[in-house]
Amino acid sequence: MREIEIRLRKDRSLGGTGERRRRAARWLSPEVLQILVHLASLFPFALLVRDYFTGNLTANPIQAATLRTGKTALTLLALSLVCTPLCTYFRFTVANRWRRPLGLYAFFYAAVHFLIFIWVDLGLNWAFIVEGFIQKPYALVGFTAFLLLIPLAVTSTKGWQRRLGKTWKRLHSLVYYAAGLVVLHYTWVVKTDIREPLLWGFGIGLLLLLRNRAIKRALLDRIRRS
Repeated sequence: MREIEIRLRKDRSLGGTGERRRRAARWLSPEVLQILVHLASLFPFALLVRDYFTGNLTANPIQAATLRTGKTALTLLALSLVCTPLCTYFRFTVANRWRRPLGLYAFFYAAVHFLIFIWVDLGLNWAFIVEGFIQKPYALVGFTAFLLLIPLAVTSTKGWQRRLGKTWKRLHSLVYYAAGLVVLHYTWVVKTDIREPLLWGFGIGLLLLLRNRAIKRALLDRIRRS
């Protein structure tokens, strides 16, 4: 009788654990995580809009909005690059679902960043815009990075991937050049304390190294052995 009671208690505890695991699996399902990615990506924009309408964009709102959208674009672009190593080295395949939305949100913030500069700051005055690109090399570098992101955003769909075939991968490898230009743009913008842009550059350089075939093969062999 005593043994039966102990077994029943164990079964109940295991049943409770199983239910908790199923509940956690539901909350951490790919669909729920995808929604969280969208919400997290839109949150900085919602915060920016709120701060604009409540007058909380510091004494220089144009500069604050420009910096915030630019930094968010860089963050999301870097996160989109992290998805492939997560899938390759850690078998976290669900990250593949996040790569495209993160990249598109990065492009969205880059577009807002660019529009603030040419529309709000320079008033769509093309003479000022051309002069700004000539006199401010960081603006020209940032604009070049934005131009590189345009074809990547346009061809991000599966339809374009099928149409372009192997060319699609070569085209989308331009994202690393765009990210490098964004880091250079950020470094020139901050001018004095360049530690943060350098950290971004180091991280993106590391992600680029992880794509190298020899390094990828060596790391995957080591992971399999361990």
